[in-house]
Amino acid sequence: MSKIKKKRFETASEISELDVKFYKIIQFSGWLFLFALIGFMGAWILLDSILELIVLDLTAMTFTFIIFIGTNSAISFALATKIKSNKAEKRKFFLDWLLGEFLFCTLAIFAVAAYVW
Repeated sequence: MSKIKKKRFETASEISELDVKFYKIIQFSGWLFLFALIGFMGAWILLDSILELIVLDLTAMTFTFIIFIGTNSAISFALATKIKSNKAEKRKFFLDWLLGEFLFCTLAIFAVAAYVW
């Protein structure tokens, strides 16, 4: 063993109330998107496949809605996990998330417009 004692560096473990609210809001948005996806798919399966009350077709708009909601849920959960593990860079992560959401939504809109056109 080494004769030199290793110093333990303690990180600041103080968590402000604002950080907790920020984390919970982002995680709540992930759950909201996930429940919207489950509700939409559940209603689709129940009304179309099981009860056969209405006939629903998978058009470009419904496919984009499913992909959009599912991806936004995953991105929100990923951001909440990333912020929880590294609180020092939460502002950078949040701005990257906003930019990513903007680019993703813009790309989805143009993809549907190109498909429909």
